[in-house]
Parts: sequence; structure tokens; C-alpha cells
Amino acid sequence: MAPSWIQLLIVVVVALLLFGGRGRISSIMGDMAKGIGAFRKGLKDEEAKPVAKDDMVDITPKKDESKSAS
Repeated sequence: MAPSWIQLLIVVVVALLLFGGRGRISSIMGDMAKGIGAFRKGLKDEEAKPVAKDDMVDITPKKDESKSAS
């Protein structure tokens, strides 16, 4: 069973998108590397900021005193 012309056309289009024109895969990977680098830098910057005691919020649940043990 031979592939039809439509299947061959789809394969050619996908190959052109992946490998055609000015190294698209390498430019995509370069952009991805820049994004990962910026993400890591953002994480480092966030950890370096000290948190003031006034900015902290107490989220500890209060004990229900109506259900106290006998």
C-alpha cells in the first residue's frame, strides 16, 4: 500500500516547518533556553528578598473552644 499524494504533502510540509529556513529548531531552542534562564533568575531574585514580620499573616486555625473535652 503506497502513501497517497496528500500524505506525502503533509510529510513535506512538516519537514519544511521543522528543518526549513534559517534553522528554526535552533532558534526555538535558543528562545527556550533564554526563557529558562529568565525563570531561574526570577526564582533567585524572589528568594533573596527578606520578608518583614509585619508582612507575615498568621494562618494557624483557632481552636474551637465550644467543643472542649470534658
